[in-house]
Amino acid sequence: MIVMKFGGTSVGDASAIRRTVDIIAGRAPRAPVVVLSALGGATSELLAMAAQAASGNLVSAIAQVESLRTRHLRVLYELLGDGPETNDLAADESALFDELAHLSEALSVLGHVTPRSLDAFAAVGERASAPIVVAALVRAGVVARHVDARDVMVTDAAFGRAEPREELIALAAREHVAALVRDGCVPVLGGYIGATKDGITTTLGRGGSDFSAALVGAALEAEAIEIWTDVDGLLTADPKVVEDARLIEHIRFDEAAELATFGAKVLHPSTIAPAVRRGIPVFIFNSHRPSGNGTRITFDAPRSAVRAIAGKSNVVIVKVRSHRMLAAPGILRGIFEVFERNKTSVDVVATSEVSVSLTVDDDQYLDDVVAQLRVFGDVGVERGRGIVALVGAGLGESSPTMARALAAVGDVRLHMLSLSATGINLTLIVDATEVSAIMCRLHDEFFPRRSAA
Repeated sequence: MIVMKFGGTSVGDASAIRRTVDIIAGRAPRAPVVVLSALGGATSELLAMAAQAASGNLVSAIAQVESLRTRHLRVLYELLGDGPETNDLAADESALFDELAHLSEALSVLGHVTPRSLDAFAAVGERASAPIVVAALVRAGVVARHVDARDVMVTDAAFGRAEPREELIALAAREHVAALVRDGCVPVLGGYIGATKDGITTTLGRGGSDFSAALVGAALEAEAIEIWTDVDGLLTADPKVVEDARLIEHIRFDEAAELATFGAKVLHPSTIAPAVRRGIPVFIFNSHRPSGNGTRITFDAPRSAVRAIAGKSNVVIVKVRSHRMLAAPGILRGIFEVFERNKTSVDVVATSEVSVSLTVDDDQYLDDVVAQLRVFGDVGVERGRGIVALVGAGLGESSPTMARALAAVGDVRLHMLSLSATGINLTLIVDATEVSAIMCRLHDEFFPRRSAA
C-alpha cells in the first residue's frame, strides 16, 4: 500500500486532473490511497470570500462563490461530458456552493470571522475537488471511492491549526480506508481538513495536505508516501533565487525537515514527523513530469557536509537582556514559556550570560510576547531580517566546510550565527535584503556552476 498526495497544481484544471488520473492508474498494482488538495488557488479564494462577507461586502462574496462554483462545474463537465451521472455529481457540487453562499450570508450578519467559521469556508475546497477526481478515476476504469476526510482525520478544536489525534486517526483509517484497499478500491480523501470528535470541521493549517498524507500513511503503515507537486523534487536551493539549483535524488529525513523549516516550500515541515516515526520513505515527484527521478527521503541517505541551502525573509529577532539573568536558574524556561503561551514558535536561539536572542517568522502574537517578556528585562525587536541555512548531516564534523561558508559570505553583517546542536545546519541571520545574494554565493561555493559542454 502507498499513499499518494496531489497538490493544487496537480488538480488545477481538467488537463491536470487527467494527468493525475493516469499517474494513479499506473500505481494501481501498489494499492494506492489518494490524498488531494483543493483545485489550485481555491483555498485562497475561499478565505478571501469569508473576509469579504464578514466585512459587509456580501455581494462581492456571493460573486466569488458563483465564480468558484462555475470553475468546478466547468472542470467536471470537461472531464466527464454531459449525462445523468455527471448531472447528479454537478448537483452535489452545486449544493456545496449553496452551503457556502449561506455561510457568507451568516458571516455578513455576524460582522466578523471566527476561526471555526473560517475552517468551514476553507474546507469546501477539498470537499469539492475529491469527488470530481473520483468520478474521473471511475471514468478511466479505476475502482475508486470518496472518503470524507472528516471521518478519518480526527483533531482537537484548535481551528485553523488543529492538532491531529493520531491514535483516533489510526482507528478511523483502518475502519474507513483499509477495508476499501483490501477490496481493491482506491480511497480518495481531501487533505488539509479534519474534524473534532463531535464532527465539527477543522483544518490543519496551510500546507496541511502533506501532513494529512503522512498521517494516513503512518496510520496504515504504508510502504511509501508520495508527494506529487509541480517541481522535480527537493533542490539544492530555491530555483527562483539560484538559477543553477539542482535536484537532490536522495536525502536524509533530518536534512529534509531542516530544509522545510528554513524555507524549502516543496515540503510542509510537519509532513516528516509521522513518516520518521514509522520509518516510511517519502518521495517527491513532479506530476507534470511523472517519469522523473524525483527525491527520495529516507533514514539511510549518505552523509553530506552540505546537502542544500535554504533561506527565508520576513524574520524578526527578539532580544531579551538583563543582568538579573546572570547565574539565575529558570530564566530560559520562563522566556520560552512566554512563546509557548502565545503559540509562537522559535527558529534560532543564541544566548550569553545576560541576554537571549531568538528569531520568529510568525509575528501574529508578537506584541503580547514582547509585553510578557518585559518581566525578564529589556526587550528589543528587530524586523527586516532573514535566515540563510546551510544544511548537511555531516556539517558539524567539518570545520573547513564552515570556514568556507563564512569566507563565501564575506563582509556581510551577521546579526546572529548558530550551529545546531546536532550539527546539521549552520544558520546565518542577516538583513532580509541580503538573503538572495548570500544564498547564491554559498551555492556557487559548494555547488559550482557546471561548465558549458
